[in-house]
Amino acid sequence: MRKIITIFLLSAMIISVTTVAFAASIGQGKKILYVPIDNRPISLKQTVEVAEKLGYEVLTPPDEILGTRTNKGDPEKLWQWLNENAPMASAAVVSTDAMLYGSLIASREHNLSAEEIMNRAKNFEQFKKKFPYLPIYAFSTVMRTPRMGSGDANEPKYYATYGMQIFRYTALKDKAEVEPLKKREQKELTQLESGIPKDNLADWFGRREKNYNATKFFVDMARNYTFDYLLLGCDDSAEYSQTHLEGRHLSEYAKDLGKARCQVISGADELGVLMLSRAVNRDIGEIPLVAVRYNEGMGAKTFPRYGNETISESVDSAILAAGGFRINLAHRADFVVAVNTNYDGKTLEANLPGNFTTPRKGTKPFIKILKELTDKEYSVGVIDVAYANGADNALMDQMRINNMLFKIRAYGGWNTASNSSGFLIGSGILMRWMDNKDVESLLLTRYFDDWVYQANVRRVVTDMLPKIKGEGAKGKLDEKIAKVDELTSEMAMKFVEENIKLPQGYFLKNFFFTHPWNRMYEADVYFDLVQEEK
Repeated sequence: MRKIITIFLLSAMIISVTTVAFAASIGQGKKILYVPIDNRPISLKQTVEVAEKLGYEVLTPPDEILGTRTNKGDPEKLWQWLNENAPMASAAVVSTDAMLYGSLIASREHNLSAEEIMNRAKNFEQFKKKFPYLPIYAFSTVMRTPRMGSGDANEPKYYATYGMQIFRYTALKDKAEVEPLKKREQKELTQLESGIPKDNLADWFGRREKNYNATKFFVDMARNYTFDYLLLGCDDSAEYSQTHLEGRHLSEYAKDLGKARCQVISGADELGVLMLSRAVNRDIGEIPLVAVRYNEGMGAKTFPRYGNETISESVDSAILAAGGFRINLAHRADFVVAVNTNYDGKTLEANLPGNFTTPRKGTKPFIKILKELTDKEYSVGVIDVAYANGADNALMDQMRINNMLFKIRAYGGWNTASNSSGFLIGSGILMRWMDNKDVESLLLTRYFDDWVYQANVRRVVTDMLPKIKGEGAKGKLDEKIAKVDELTSEMAMKFVEENIKLPQGYFLKNFFFTHPWNRMYEADVYFDLVQEEK
């Protein structure tokens, strides 16, 4: 018996040492090319740092040729950059929107001809011929259909006047393909079609048709192995909309490929990290096993705001896209995802006053689920989608009270449900190869962004804007931006000191926020997690 135990212990030690050695070697000396959809922190900096913490060198184009709030990006220079850097890379993760239009915003407002777009799309075929052994993980967006226009919508000007009608018109057209419309809906559809200026509809649908045709061509490239994987994201969609309609048609067009080669999912901003995660998993030859637990109530059947599928569909799709495999047994999983939803399945807005710390019907049951998983020392990630555009304050407060903030390995609750779930899965399944400090640093980035800023500080500073000197508003800060950065940093630090107890032996240094897109909608957080000297 003693001999058996000794053999077992030696085997365990060998496995442990081998695992540590393997983790230390991941990414060493390897370069991944990454062309993001634009230069927002979540698209660029926060996505890149996930792979960098594994030892990869992630090469990105110069900021001046990427899409920004005011610069729509330069496709010609992006293609030049991609070709120049390909010989030194082991994989390429590429936004097709950037390569066709310059950026996500540019894709909504361009006046390119169909010929210009297709010529740029064909560059991928030439690129693959030049670099046949370089895996290409491409991601594209199915153009969004906003419910209404606004001053910060990045849509054609007429959308501010007719956006609500255009959304409803396309929703009814989409629904009519799925089920018969009621008489009142058919009447409404006729009225909407006659009420929206025909030249506006022609412009809006014409731009979409060009993008749709280019996207079908990308599916063909996945079919002929130009792309090793193609991920199509339905941007800001709904149960019925033009985005959902096009997504359905593209899914049908690509069905022969199977989800192992191409997927159409809900979302846009998380596509980059999912493809970067897939590139890493394929590089190291891993297929992470992922188990999922949902909160009580509607749980997996929750149909979140800004999406065109249930949360369970988004989660399952993200796992596959990132190169993982969904299993049912948590004790056999490499990563366990716990999904926080409201009991009634409704998705609220995080930066509105109703996001209180008072527990709701599903809060404590979810904490119980988390406690069960973390007590068993599983590698746990939390997808927090009870609210859109920020964390659930009741959940986070209960995690604080129960000392659970650093018992989990990953967290996501920053934007739409698919954005949050996709980013959490793409980054979270790579956590097992990271050391604790890197895991805690990534956790803190999400806590500072999703909880501290999005769900709390943003609302307070936005309310203070009228009293800040200078020209500016929440959608365009302008002369107010320096003061906004200062106030945000001060209030965020105070919130952190009162609510986030750092892991023992660590403290924060150089902590501050900026607003790189000159608006309140998103912020960038900087900090150093420093270990105390012994």
